Amino acid sequence: MARTATIKRETGETKVSLTLDVDGTGKHEVSTGLVMFDHMLSQLARHGIFDLRVQSKASMDPDGHHTVEDVAIALGQALNEALGEKKGLVRMAHAYVPLDEALALAVVDLSGRGYAVVQAEFREQAVGDLLTDLARHFMETLAREGKFNLHTHILAGLNDHHRVECMFKAVARALGAATRLDARIAGQSPSTKGMLER
Repeated sequence: MARTATIKRETGETKVSLTLDVDGTGKHEVSTGLVMFDHMLSQLARHGIFDLRVQSKASMDPDGHHTVEDVAIALGQALNEALGEKKGLVRMAHAYVPLDEALALAVVDLSGRGYAVVQAEFREQAVGDLLTDLARHFMETLAREGKFNLHTHILAGLNDHHRVECMFKAVARALGAATRLDARIAGQSPSTKGMLER
């Protein structure tokens, strides 16, 4: 069964159309109007080995907040929908990712419970056209809407571009590993309860 989902979200501030294929090859086509955010979404696709298509247009979004938040909502919902009953999932995974002097850790549990702990401090208010605080907000919203536990910590780094990028890559790698199917538990829930909440 294909593990794909398409989400369309339209508000008075943004229009988002997003398609996700969990079992992709890392192909991505992303256009949000924010160059740095497009770059980060492309990292999620490439390093999570997901196929991702995102089109987002904002009618009222002077600082990018609504765009980042609404794309995170759509992506989280798409991930949760694509995983279905989550049978056979590896479920939990982690990744460390360096980028020159920067280092980030991400740990995920596709538990059905949306919760995020994001430890990320930045020196600058923005990296390119992306407010650095929105990187944190994206992760929190993604975990909530995707109904998974996420702990991500930026452990080192001086350059904020590097710090943001290695966090996105670490989350991508952790999600890529956690969403893989384990043939040893094919058709079974990866939980002693016998089910995971969607």
